[in-house]
Amino acid sequence: MKIGAENKKQVQWMIALLVILLLVGIYNFVDFGTSSAASSPATSSTAQPKKASTAQVADSTLDPRLHKDILAASQSKKYEAGRNIFRMEEAPIPKVEGTVRRGPMGPEPPPTPTPTPPPPPIPLKFYGFASKSNEPKKIFLDDEGEVFIAKQGEIVERRYKVVQINNTNVIIEDALNNNRQTIQLTAK
Repeated sequence: MKIGAENKKQVQWMIALLVILLLVGIYNFVDFGTSSAASSPATSSTAQPKKASTAQVADSTLDPRLHKDILAASQSKKYEAGRNIFRMEEAPIPKVEGTVRRGPMGPEPPPTPTPTPPPPPIPLKFYGFASKSNEPKKIFLDDEGEVFIAKQGEIVERRYKVVQINNTNVIIEDALNNNRQTIQLTAK
């Protein structure tokens, strides 16, 4: 197996990086017997068990802002309805004196429902009808200048159904609002 000139440089870099990685790993995982900087020389010269020295090192590396007594107090509290769990201490709610509630005690009555608005009126105007023998009656309906011719049962403007045709009026049903309205014959 031959290694080219470029590959030799890459192999050398790889070996150098692996050596550095090995030294860093040894430094992190091996205890060289040094004591912590916080311990005094008198305590380091006496023989102490290994567990005590690690506990001392662990206490000196904790965050100095951590207050264990407050943490223990917050862990012992139980959640109560109305308590803000995101605040350690909350100011008490001020009591308002002088206001006396008069009236019936107990739950407040439910609000009265608002009446549903009436459906909009049908804008069609009935102008008359036409009938030929052997054919059903046809009516003429006007909606703002647009004239529609329809038979009984047909739908006008994709919304209004002609229910019944009489000589003087017509019954129209609004399919969207389920509303029936009688429209009288109007003279123009």
